[in-house]
Amino acid sequence: MKNVYITKTGHFLPNEPVSNDEMEKRLGMIDDQPSRARRIVLRNNGIKERYYAVDTHGNITHNNAQITRETIKNLCDSDFSENEIELLSCGTSTPDNLLPSHASMVHGLLDTKDSIELNTASGVCCSGMSALKYGFLSVKSDSTKNAICTGTERVSTWMQSRKFDKEVENLKSLEEQPIIGFKKDFLRWMLSDGGGAFLLEDQPRGENSLRIDWMQAYSFAHELEACMYAGGDKNEDGSLKPWSEYEPAEWLSESVFSLKQDVKILDKHVVPKAVSSMKDAFQKNNLKEEEIDYFLPHISSFYFEERLSNEMENQGISIPKNKWFTNLERVGNVGSASIYLMINELKNSGKLKKGDKVVAMVPESGRFSYFHILFTVC
Repeated sequence: MKNVYITKTGHFLPNEPVSNDEMEKRLGMIDDQPSRARRIVLRNNGIKERYYAVDTHGNITHNNAQITRETIKNLCDSDFSENEIELLSCGTSTPDNLLPSHASMVHGLLDTKDSIELNTASGVCCSGMSALKYGFLSVKSDSTKNAICTGTERVSTWMQSRKFDKEVENLKSLEEQPIIGFKKDFLRWMLSDGGGAFLLEDQPRGENSLRIDWMQAYSFAHELEACMYAGGDKNEDGSLKPWSEYEPAEWLSESVFSLKQDVKILDKHVVPKAVSSMKDAFQKNNLKEEEIDYFLPHISSFYFEERLSNEMENQGISIPKNKWFTNLERVGNVGSASIYLMINELKNSGKLKKGDKVVAMVPESGRFSYFHILFTVC
């Protein structure tokens, strides 16, 4: 079995950064009324800037496949061209189409002369890590010499106010307050667009190649109901009713395709399950906390930072805050792309030195899945 290294990284953040004060102008006000949740959510999440693939007039500038293409182009250079790609493995929460696959749509935009292997990973934040693990196992088993793995999101267009117009009309016809539920409005102030990409190879290249030592994945769907979902809605028993079982008129009147998050379930389970799975991953791979030089937690909001730290202490894991690294404040929560963006920034920061050990943690609130990864700087 081969060693596998992240030898190159790339990223793409569309357009100019959007400040907190500009968000509602860019996304629009639902029923021409300012959001009651916006200031509370922004105060708790601590995000100062994010990126949208829409311009100041609400016009779309990039779809997800185009964001992924730009991300890969920013990785490629004179040392490695798109034509050398053997495997393209793409993860996203927000593909442009139900079919064809996201990776197929991205491949159609790339400058490759020959056929290549494709893989698309779906889900929420862990989809980017599932895409990475597919590439990792392919290179490790010598099935391919290299792999390009990506995590990208284009969620802003899901959040534009006009997507909720029919739901607001429906609420008014029922003589109810024309305010969409917090589970939908909450996410309008949380998410960002962008992408990250890694080149995986079986030999280090240049400075600060990152050897992937192990990737450990966990799911708690056997215990817990869905927390973050789209393309359906929850029944009273916690099960999900899919979009295909709704009448077409309800797709609009109920905002069936909007992103939703059950914040009560999120608050109760996301941190304890993250830490218990982390503890198990460390034990399985004989990793001691004192060996860790950098800890990269993908947190959706700074609201969870102190809670994560406290829960780690409660479960016997101690990683000092001076070893934590995040860029959430500057780029926002970019879902499956977030950990790619963190690793890209850290790798190019000049801070890393040979032998450093980097641990990344990626939680997913879809139905509570987690990835824990160890990298060593080579």
